[in-house]
Amino acid sequence: MEYPARPAATSPTTATSTPLRRLPALAATAGLVVALGIAPAGARGGAPDGAQGGAAPVGTPAKTPVAVGYGGAVSSVDADASAAGIEVLRRGGNAVDAAVATAAALGVTEPYSAGVGGGGYFVYYSAKQHKVFTLDGRETAPRSADDKLFLDKDGKPIPFADAVTSGLSIGTPGTPATWDRALDTWGTRSLAQVLKPAERIARDGFTVDTTFHQQTADNQARFKDFPDTAKLFLPGGRLPVVGSTFTNPDLARTYALLAEKGVGAVYKGELGRDIVKTVRKPPVDPAAQRVVRSGDLTERDLAGYKVKRQAPTRTSYRGLDVYGMAPSSSGGTSVAEALNILEKTDLTKLSDRDYLHRYIEASRIAFADRGRWVGDPAFEDVPTKGLTSQRFADSRACLIKADAVLSSPLAPGDPARPTGCDSGGTAAPTTYEGENTTHLTVADKWGNVVAYTLTIEQTGGSGITVPGRGFLLNNELTDFSFAPANSAVHDPNLPGPGKRPRSSMSPTIVTDKGRPVLALGSPGGATIITTVLQTLLNHLDRGMPLVDAIAAPRASQRNAAQTELEPGLWNSPLRGQLTTLGHSFKQNPEIGAATGVQRLSGGRWLAAAETVRRGGGSAMVVSPDK
Repeated sequence: MEYPARPAATSPTTATSTPLRRLPALAATAGLVVALGIAPAGARGGAPDGAQGGAAPVGTPAKTPVAVGYGGAVSSVDADASAAGIEVLRRGGNAVDAAVATAAALGVTEPYSAGVGGGGYFVYYSAKQHKVFTLDGRETAPRSADDKLFLDKDGKPIPFADAVTSGLSIGTPGTPATWDRALDTWGTRSLAQVLKPAERIARDGFTVDTTFHQQTADNQARFKDFPDTAKLFLPGGRLPVVGSTFTNPDLARTYALLAEKGVGAVYKGELGRDIVKTVRKPPVDPAAQRVVRSGDLTERDLAGYKVKRQAPTRTSYRGLDVYGMAPSSSGGTSVAEALNILEKTDLTKLSDRDYLHRYIEASRIAFADRGRWVGDPAFEDVPTKGLTSQRFADSRACLIKADAVLSSPLAPGDPARPTGCDSGGTAAPTTYEGENTTHLTVADKWGNVVAYTLTIEQTGGSGITVPGRGFLLNNELTDFSFAPANSAVHDPNLPGPGKRPRSSMSPTIVTDKGRPVLALGSPGGATIITTVLQTLLNHLDRGMPLVDAIAAPRASQRNAAQTELEPGLWNSPLRGQLTTLGHSFKQNPEIGAATGVQRLSGGRWLAAAETVRRGGGSAMVVSPDK
């Protein structure tokens, strides 16, 4: 059975309402995608003042946010990375092979978001088995870590920025092990084969765009304090010029080493020894004024690292099955809970104001429950089944009122004892989480699908490059709570030995009677959850084509006093209508950067990406429709 097309929303609106479709997003007709409104910060454009263009690498592909055709599809934030995945598909590889190839290429072209020094979550749909599987490749804390990891000698949390740019924040990388496990379990190509496109890009170079330039500029002050980072990303002490070619020969050699020796080079070999040395004695410029704390990662930590294969989260929504990532990520449980809260409301019949109101409130409730219950299940009793149950969601949905707004921080409910509309718990604020990461989605001609979100946490991670290896190390351990947000409430996300910090990454696959409908995911820290949720609702309930659902302006509520709005909503009449209802807002110039793939009829796939966020994404298919 093919996925039935949802009718476009025909919501009644008041005279002062602005339908979501008319807000700055995009128009897509006959394969032409036109961005409307003002591009968010980081969007592609001309070179900044003073920048000089250079020759682009031969064969640099153009970006397009939507593509339709046969043979499989890849969508990511970067054209070179998407092309790497398409290259593998064209040569007979499957979706898993192409996903690893795309991820490795993102480690070259998106080095401030992902790479060998990070971790992530891999969700895979098997066309042969009609089942969804997941890999937890999250970084882990050193065995020596305890709940005082980020406290000073007086028991107070150290400044967040100091923790980020330090060896203290670096967890055992999980990305290489994830690639190896995915290929070994479901792939058809070797690691050496799928690393070839990324190795080539690292050696020959890619074209610097405005986003890469700006992200480097944002990190310039700390990058210059680490000689190896400065040498790589600030050659000659200057920012990379928009339009010039950026090469990373050290990373090319690292990929060649992994191709020759496998990921054992990281977990039991020379590359791992270099990582440990860098963490334990960060190579800081002697002239720098920055105090950089050492970490306690050991070779034993690396040797003991394991990728966890585990069952996905699953919930039913509008007759479809929605699969996500189970804890240590909070993405799967939170998206599922919010969908379940909204399940019994016909969102197609609501005005835009009322639709956004219910979406915001469902997000607020899901984040209240996430903060109390979700952590690493190896250390915490996480009630995943309860959090994703319709019974629990129904007990929370009744908190939502059509004419009033809930107050944050909202107290959590108890999945083990759902009791009407009485939360019963004690409220705790949502702790801070960085807003970077990257995501890719892939489908192949056999119908296999991958949604893969990977990260090094902050933009630029810890800021520390492994000397001679060409990649930044993560600052993933700052995703732990430094101290409980409320001392009266148990915090499941405090550091511990070998513990995985809670994540918001939400790679998602939707199926209909065992066949794939779409795959979706986004970067953005805690905003990932709301980005994926809102995109699903835009598409499944509001009838937007997938590329429009991705481009539509976003709101993000994370159990905070204020909901964040992108400019498209901030500058619309809807903000005033929601404010009158009781909502409070602050502006966020850019929330997330989603990518997705969708199964169409006749063996075709649609790939969709951002039109302007992060400079626009890159959607590609093996054989485009003529």
